[in-house]
Amino acid sequence: MGSHVSKQVERRKSIRTEKKVLFIMKQSNGSEYPGSDYHPSDRKNWMSGLNPDKVQINQIVWPGTHDSATNKIGFPFVSRPFAQCQSLSIYKQLVTGARVLDIRVQEDRRVCHGILVTYSVDIVIEDVKKFLSETHSEIIILEIRTEFGHDDPPDFDKYLEDKLGEYLIQQDDQVFGKKISELLPKRVICVWKPRKSPQPKAGGLLWNSGHLKDNWIDTDLPSTKFESNMKHLGEQQPVTSRKFFYRVENTVTPQADNPILCVKPVTDRIRPYARVFISQCISRSIVDRLQIFSTDFIDGDFVDACAGLTKARAEGKA
Repeated sequence: MGSHVSKQVERRKSIRTEKKVLFIMKQSNGSEYPGSDYHPSDRKNWMSGLNPDKVQINQIVWPGTHDSATNKIGFPFVSRPFAQCQSLSIYKQLVTGARVLDIRVQEDRRVCHGILVTYSVDIVIEDVKKFLSETHSEIIILEIRTEFGHDDPPDFDKYLEDKLGEYLIQQDDQVFGKKISELLPKRVICVWKPRKSPQPKAGGLLWNSGHLKDNWIDTDLPSTKFESNMKHLGEQQPVTSRKFFYRVENTVTPQADNPILCVKPVTDRIRPYARVFISQCISRSIVDRLQIFSTDFIDGDFVDACAGLTKARAEGKA
């Protein structure tokens, strides 16, 4: 019992120390960078506001959401706090400015997070199509994967092509160097990541797992995650040299050996430091590698941070 208490004391001390590291970094180095003062007048159409004729796909800093379809997962006040990573519906996330969605499914096509389940993926598709019908130049990366420990939904590739076919951007490495306007009226890059079923084939309507990569680590320590993100991002090629999307997640994860298991208070240890991360990318000369930047509980300021750097890139200022 005594050793367990001692371990918890040390854990809490480590968390306090790491939170302080990020706070001091922000106070000492700031969170400004080219484009950081930009705030889109209409986040629902922020890509359109940057002029689709001038912005290339590989210039975009894509604001994404982690575990996107968990706003209604589990039971309210019971299991939901342990798995909910977003409070907004998929549609409202897109309206807020999110442009990358992370969807986990199980065999019956319901969205899940571990053992907890929520609504059918049909709801996700409906929300995406509603948003697309109300906008004209916004491009979405829709990543759908079979959750760990679950089986692939049968014929899911055909389901996605049937539901989204008119919007799907064909898998093609040339897409990365094209301008937004050159892809229209197609609007969705759909990455399907099955566990056992065959991967989408080159040239098809769906993109395979090799086109969206990341280096996720399982930790609730904010400075540890911040520096891991920096390290792995620095190991990537610049976006102009890559033929895949690379994601950085500005999140931390509750740990079973810690008293605080709810997602919100844990991920809030790092969530306020998104702009600091971008600023540090500038300082460490790796901002040319930043591409997809994801968060829990997305808000307008996170979107503005990404849109501002996108604007600066398009104008040759970053």
